[in-house]
Amino acid sequence: MAKKRTIRTIPQERTPMREQDPQARAKNFEEVACGYSIEDALRESERCMLCPDEPCIAGCPVGIDIPGFIQKLGEKDFRGAYDILTDTNLLPSICGRVCPQETQCEGVCTVGDSLEPVAIGRLERFVGDTAIKEGWVNIPYIEPTRFRVGIVGSGPAGMACAADMAKAGCDVTVYEAFHQPGGVLRYGIPDFRLPNEVIDAEINNLRKLGVKFECNTLVGRLFTIEQMIEEMGFHTVFVGVGAGYPTMLGIPGDSLNGVLSANELLTRCNLMRAKEFPNFDTPLPLGHRVAVVGAGNTAMDAMRVSKRLGAEKVYCIYRRSRKEAPARVEEVHHAEQEEIEFHWLTNPVAVLDDGKGSVRGMRCIRMELGEPDDSGRRRPVPIAGSEFDFETDLIVYAIGTNANPIMGQTSKLKLNKWGYIGADENLATSVAGVYAGGDIVTGAATVIEAMGAGRKAARSMKAYLGIRDSSLPYMAQDGNGAGSLFGIDLKERNFARVRVA
Repeated sequence: MAKKRTIRTIPQERTPMREQDPQARAKNFEEVACGYSIEDALRESERCMLCPDEPCIAGCPVGIDIPGFIQKLGEKDFRGAYDILTDTNLLPSICGRVCPQETQCEGVCTVGDSLEPVAIGRLERFVGDTAIKEGWVNIPYIEPTRFRVGIVGSGPAGMACAADMAKAGCDVTVYEAFHQPGGVLRYGIPDFRLPNEVIDAEINNLRKLGVKFECNTLVGRLFTIEQMIEEMGFHTVFVGVGAGYPTMLGIPGDSLNGVLSANELLTRCNLMRAKEFPNFDTPLPLGHRVAVVGAGNTAMDAMRVSKRLGAEKVYCIYRRSRKEAPARVEEVHHAEQEEIEFHWLTNPVAVLDDGKGSVRGMRCIRMELGEPDDSGRRRPVPIAGSEFDFETDLIVYAIGTNANPIMGQTSKLKLNKWGYIGADENLATSVAGVYAGGDIVTGAATVIEAMGAGRKAARSMKAYLGIRDSSLPYMAQDGNGAGSLFGIDLKERNFARVRVA
């Protein structure tokens, strides 16, 4: 029997991950973090104490059996670790890279009470990358049904829902507005954080399940949600289009040439491959002195992309302090290493015109932190008389996103006061047979939370179609205690056809 692990017997230091040199990586789009070697992964797996109360599972939005997959990894059963991971997480290579583990599973890790927490995300990435390298994919036996399912949006919520519905035997078609599937994973996250090859590998696994992708298809313009149900033959539809409509500051000068959103910058660079100019002749304004407003992960991506595109100086303008910045600590650290200049407690009040309709600078005001607001962060308060002008020729807003209004304009889906789709606790919308989840319902959230919503919607969709959920025992299908006969829920009344001579 293996010896019980204690905080004193496990490796005390968190296993570091090799990274590209900051000076070199600031000039290329190759992945910054190089991943664990087998030896690194095995050593880090020894730091998991396999706690009986498993707080990390509760901290994971989709409830991955984290001690289970780490134990298999430590036994060098990498395929077994992959099998456990993919029971609940379709995209381990992606989530291992971009999920904020420090506020989810790692944030409640028992080891983290005394030492640095177990590097769960890095171990998840190792297993996912090993699966891609070895060509592993878990395709269960699928008994086809007569049901057709439409998925609007190929981001993490749509992909998770599509996988579960395909495994339930449904004919699944995913509609994507852009020319390549992947949603925000592809257009919003640069290659140096999430390489396209990883996204392609995970999407190919969906295709192996029978999921079909229709790109260049803007639902709400080519056809509506109602038409999918009433005319196109879909029995149920899931809407997972995200919330990619950018927020602008609404200050004087917002409309000048040289002011754009981070969404536009990243989409042109990542999806439309402007970074490979002149091989791809995608229009993209290039600034010498770039100011990015905001301090979330998207802001960090925009700043680091601008640096790689050749900007001489890149600045972060944020109205709160570093402590309140919503970006992952690792992303802020990487940006600092790449010589991004941070201006904390600074807020733009106007964009300055060069007299020819373009940006010449930005007027800012110093801020100080007051009492906490509704978000729990201290409210920034302007310091009277502290205005100053700041020289820049390109301004990028990375201050959040809103729901794209196309869905609300072209369907009868009920929206909330912010324009997001209204859904009940089962993610059902106001239109029968239509479900929604992810950022289009909750506003901006994490990849794993969007996946959790996609899977939750799939459970509701299966119940709506009358497909029993094979992941649940018979008596747990409806939860109302209707009784059973020979161990089968009475509500599952099946019949057999007989031929009368």
